[in-house]
Formats: sequence, C-alpha cells, structure tokens
Amino acid sequence: MLIKTLLRLFIISTTTLVSCGKQNEKPNIVFIAVDDLRTDLGCYNNPVVQSPNLDKLAATGFLFKNHFVNVPTCGASRHCLLTGMRPTTKAHLGNDITQHVLSNQPETDIPETFIHQLKRNGYHTVGIGKISHSADGLLYGYTEQPSNKRELPYSWDELIFNPGKWRTGWNAFFGYANGENRQSLNRQVKPYEKGKVSDTGYVDGLTTQLAIDKLKELKKNTKPFFLSVGLFKPHLPFTAPEKYWDLYNRDAIPITDNPAIPQNVNPQSLHNSHELNGYKLGEEKPALNQPASDGYTKQLKHAYYACISYTDHLIGSIIDEIKALGLDDNTIIVVWGDHGWHLGDQQVWGKHTIFENALKSTLIIKVPNSKQTKPITSIVETVDIYPTLMALCNVDTKHPIDGESFINLLNNNNSSSQDDVAYSYFKNGISLRTERYRLTKYFRKAEPTIELYDHDTDPLESINIASKHPGIVNKLMPVLEKGNTGLYK
Repeated sequence: MLIKTLLRLFIISTTTLVSCGKQNEKPNIVFIAVDDLRTDLGCYNNPVVQSPNLDKLAATGFLFKNHFVNVPTCGASRHCLLTGMRPTTKAHLGNDITQHVLSNQPETDIPETFIHQLKRNGYHTVGIGKISHSADGLLYGYTEQPSNKRELPYSWDELIFNPGKWRTGWNAFFGYANGENRQSLNRQVKPYEKGKVSDTGYVDGLTTQLAIDKLKELKKNTKPFFLSVGLFKPHLPFTAPEKYWDLYNRDAIPITDNPAIPQNVNPQSLHNSHELNGYKLGEEKPALNQPASDGYTKQLKHAYYACISYTDHLIGSIIDEIKALGLDDNTIIVVWGDHGWHLGDQQVWGKHTIFENALKSTLIIKVPNSKQTKPITSIVETVDIYPTLMALCNVDTKHPIDGESFINLLNNNNSSSQDDVAYSYFKNGISLRTERYRLTKYFRKAEPTIELYDHDTDPLESINIASKHPGIVNKLMPVLEKGNTGLYK
C-alpha cells in the first residue's frame, strides 16, 4: 500500500509534463461514453469503417491500442469506470450493480464516483445520456415511467436528457425512427433499421444538440466543468440515418477472420447470441450450432458500421463546437467504448464473453497542447481511467482504488512491457491479458476450465493451447490469481 501511495504521489507531481492548457487553471473534461464500441475504426486499422472524426482525434491525441474493460456488459463496465474498482462479488457483474451499491446510500467521505470527486474539487458536473447504466441517469425499469431518483445521487450538478418522440430514456435507447421501440412492439422488430431521417431522427442526435447547447453555457461559467455525453449507438438495435448506411458497399464488407468456435474450448465459454436474437424479426437466429450466413453477417456488420459512422459524425460535431468556442486549449476530450462486441467472431454475436472481441474497446484521450503522434500499445484497464483523470486535473485521490494512473504513458509514450496486465471478469471466469498472452480460468465443472491464447501467433484466439504449454500456464496463474478479488473464493 505504501508503494502504491508513493507511486500515486509521484504520478501527480509529474502532471506538469502534460500541458492541460492555461497555467493555474484546471482543465475542463468532455467525456464521451459510447455503447458497444469495439475497435472497428480507421485509426485502429479497419480499412472499411468510415470514422474520420475519431481518426482525426486519435491522430492529435492518445490512441490506446490495448485498452480492456473489466466486465463485458454495460452497467458493470461503467461501474468499474466510475469507481476505479474491479468487481468483488458476482453482483458486480450485473448491469444493475450501481443501483444496488450506490443509488440508495448516504453520502460519505469516499466519493461515489470520480465525477463526485471532481464535483467536490470545484468542478461543475453535467451528465447527458447514458453514463452509468441508466439511459438517462434516472432509476426505473425498461417499461416503466421515469422516476425522479438519480442512479448517481451525488455526482451531478446537472442531469439532463431529451427523450424526444420516445418519451422516456429507455424507450429512446431501444427506439426506432417512427417513435416506437423494442418494448412497445413486444420485440417484434428487426435488430437494425435504415432510417429515412436526419441526425435528430434518433435520440443520439438530440443528445448531441443538448451537449452543444450546454457547451455554450459552460463557456460562460467561471468554474471548470466536467461534461459527460452518453451516446447509445452502436448498441442494438443497429439504427442509423440512411445517409450513413449509404457510405458503405455491403459487398465490400468482409466477414470475420475468426468465424469458428475456438479449438479446445467448451461451449460454455461462449453463448448463443441471445441479445441479438431477442429482436424477433431478425432474418436468422445465429447460435453456436447454427452460424449466420455470409449474407446476414454482412447485413448486420453493415448496420453496425452505419451506426459507428453516425456516432462518429455526432462526436465530430461536439469536437467542432469545443474548438469554435475556444475551449480546446483547456479541455481534455475522452472517447471511451464501454466494451467490445463479437460480430460473428467465434460464432458469437454480442458481448458477454471474456474473449478479446468482447473485452477490447475504444479509448482515445486528447490532452490540450499534447504532441502525441504514436499510438500507445501498453495494456491499460478501464479502472485506470479514474486515477489518470484525477492526475491530469491535479485532484488527489485519498481513498484506495484498484486503478493505477497511466499518466506516465501520456508523458513518455512508453511501449508495452511484460508487467502490463489487464483483468476481466464474466461467465464464472477471470481473464488475464499480458502483452503476449491471454490466460482465462473458469470456476465451473465443464472442462476445460483453463484457456491460453498466444497473441504473437494467434491474435484471433482461435486455438486454446493451455494443455500444450503447462509451463506458461503455471507461470501466469499466480498473476491471474492476484486478480481474484474475492469473486470466486
């Protein structure tokens, strides 16, 4: 504990190496959380996806090539982000964990989130859209009317949202262009839609308008601000305005390079794509015993890519407004995907595995006046974002958290080392990612319970080699066990 404390103090003392704008002013933060955004962007070397705005942000900021979430499901991943803590109970793997452990608690000396921490240190905090698990920050069920109770009761100075024609945040989250939604239509819907609408024909366009209007207000504020914008797409249903679909030639969209179930793996490590198949009018029902056809794969990927391009355009509008208002010289911009997504990879559609496709997600950070040119290849975890932002803002974190600041990477652009690791948790398992290997241990009866993938020779995680390399497993297992925070004891 003493070593970690000294390291944290050293990290904070070195923040001046990264310039955050005007001297003696704390930087503003615009944090954009994007649902289900895997690393399918031009800046991550996808030659098909049209993402010019995020590519430009990555070229002038810090692109993290190996960012891994701690839990591959929305609410639990966001809880790790907000608290800087890895899961310690099975309840921490559920989407409703924030509601259970934060929403109904009295305020204490320990801040409920890093946003609360910023608020206590002079920041004006504004939330728009999905930041924790709730679509609009309020507590209510998918088919219920919104309550007045906040999911995060102490983090926000302002919590705003415009549900538009969908009337509630959850309706908008699962909404279609005609104002209906998955719930109102009893799931008798397709998992995609090419909408003959403008950007504001879906709710993310309305959220972007709110963000731009709020930036104009915050420009006049004397306090530094934290503005968080939660965009829904490319979460299911894959709905986007027609013009973003038209950016793509479906025939040119490739299917995945790893469409088969990995060798030497029990099917319990995967799943039957229940989330996708919950959209009852989908033309096919892919499963582990029935892969999607090439045609349907291309159709779904086309829809997902259209959603990415829609989101990219909206993020570009926010960035343009930051520049137009002259805020760019003192504003940190973060774009974070809350987890990855299997697009037919390993015969799975969706998140909810502890394979690379579900765990690796987008992370781009733009620090004012930084001179970054090379992507950062070191491994970082979602829990590390909390202390890094506190270090950039010169806010001391006195309570213990699991995350460790990676501000040294922003200062020095360090390359990967064997000491870089990330822990992820789901499906009764723990997965450890090192520079070269992914080692996964499942706490179940179905064998095999140990999986090992060599990313030097098998970056697609297509062959479990654990039985052939017991020496590597034995060397890495003590490191993996350090990440067993009581979850499977």
